[in-house]
Amino acid sequence: MKPLTRFKRLIEIDKKDIYQIFLYAIFAGIISLSLPLGIQSIINFIQAGKISTSWIVLVVIVVIGVALVGLLKVMQFRISENLQQKIFVRSSFELAFRFPKIKQKEYYNQYPPELANRFFDTLNIQKGVSKLLLDSSTALLQILFGIILLSLYHSFFIFFGLILLFLLYYIYKLNFEIGLNTSLKESKYKYKVAHWLQEIARNHISFKNKNAFEFSLSKNDFIVNEYLVYREKHFKILKKQFIQLIGFKVLLTAGLLIVGGFLVLNQQMNIGQFVAAEIVILSIIGAVEKLFSGLELFYDVLTSLEKIGQVADLELEEDNKNSKYLLSDNDPIDIEAKEITYTYPESSLPTISNVNIKIKAGEKVLLKGENGSGKTTLLRLLAGLFEPDKGTIFINNTNLKLLSIEEYRSKTGMITLNETPFDGTIFENITNNNPLITLDRVHNALEQVKLTEVIKTLPKGLDTHLFPQGKQINSSVIQKIILARCIINDPQVLFLEEPVDKSDKNTAKEIIDFLTSSENKWSLVVIAKDPYWEQKCDRTVLLNKSTTE
Repeated sequence: MKPLTRFKRLIEIDKKDIYQIFLYAIFAGIISLSLPLGIQSIINFIQAGKISTSWIVLVVIVVIGVALVGLLKVMQFRISENLQQKIFVRSSFELAFRFPKIKQKEYYNQYPPELANRFFDTLNIQKGVSKLLLDSSTALLQILFGIILLSLYHSFFIFFGLILLFLLYYIYKLNFEIGLNTSLKESKYKYKVAHWLQEIARNHISFKNKNAFEFSLSKNDFIVNEYLVYREKHFKILKKQFIQLIGFKVLLTAGLLIVGGFLVLNQQMNIGQFVAAEIVILSIIGAVEKLFSGLELFYDVLTSLEKIGQVADLELEEDNKNSKYLLSDNDPIDIEAKEITYTYPESSLPTISNVNIKIKAGEKVLLKGENGSGKTTLLRLLAGLFEPDKGTIFINNTNLKLLSIEEYRSKTGMITLNETPFDGTIFENITNNNPLITLDRVHNALEQVKLTEVIKTLPKGLDTHLFPQGKQINSSVIQKIILARCIINDPQVLFLEEPVDKSDKNTAKEIIDFLTSSENKWSLVVIAKDPYWEQKCDRTVLLNKSTTE
């Protein structure tokens, strides 16, 4: 989708607010149009040496007109502020909704936190759209009404106005495409700089090493230089526009002064009309300056829309929310994969090919195999995170594609490798603030994953705030918090990747005993290296070169 198309869609969503802004701008323009006429009449009265009631009335009318224009501006600002708030709220919920729903395949070769940084472009859109609507609408109407007013003084100004509009369009057409392209490239490297700084901050301990520190500065220097190259290219376009603006102003001022003076000398205009015309000319010049200064802002808005649009364009998962095939809360879940094949993007060979596996309800299955044999891929396919390129996954003999994926996931628990807590309290991380989860259930989950004693040592207990990735606590506690979240809703299927490898041997055995116990009716599919899993699971599936045995 082109940036201009994205801008049009943004405008269409809030067209009622935008219509109001333009309506107030039109009223303000009409009032402003009458002010030079009032000033012209006042000057004529002064030239005649008369101080009359009419003169006083005209002065009052002009002052009231200025006040009304100001009042209309305030009303425009109010609508503009509402528009900014809507853009912010809509953008935040759009991204919050999309990130969990984006197809996992779309994240390949993407760094999700870097994509989330695109939200900051919302601030550019907020301020930019508001300023463009206020300034550009006012400037365009000032130019249009100014030309109309000038044409009332003499027919020559109609011709002059047409030339003016043509020159404005020509300058816009000449610079727009190049200016937008250089803005997009500049923005690309701006994000690369931000991403590299994020990487330095994330790995700040590693970069304490002298060689690593020098490398970090060297790479930062390279990326910043690339940014400066494209920034300079964009600045050249802006400078070119500014030079064209100066030429435009010189041409406009000289032309109108010469023509206006000639008309006065030939008594086709009086001195009052000449002064009023000069006021109009100055307002047109000011409006043209606003339009040109708004072009840079327009580039920024379109670039920001493109950056956020790259996230919005990522394909979302399909969910059959109205599926007639429903999974009962109490019915056991059988999972079967038939001839499934999956190939990662940009890979020439499939990671798994023609795999067949069946997992009965309540069965505890261990997936084993060499690195690259497809264990993680198979687990995520069975969990519904990936869709197979070929073959079918059946849930209770029904094609998974015909079910609601949201409903299926609500009956499963999953731990992916190196999963970490989010920013929030331990209680929030375990329960997601689900009001249906009682405190007894929380304490029971803590007991099963051997977290009770750890929580007791914390002054704030479950209200202890965790930073992103749980930086202030050790890795085994992090794993247990994630595991507690996984089992808190008593799921019917568990998909686990190395859920206890950070725990000590005895603790790990106790947790494994709990997870594989026949008392727990859930099915279990686990990837783990600890040989104790093999003793406790009902079955071991060995993956080797994309086949199962």
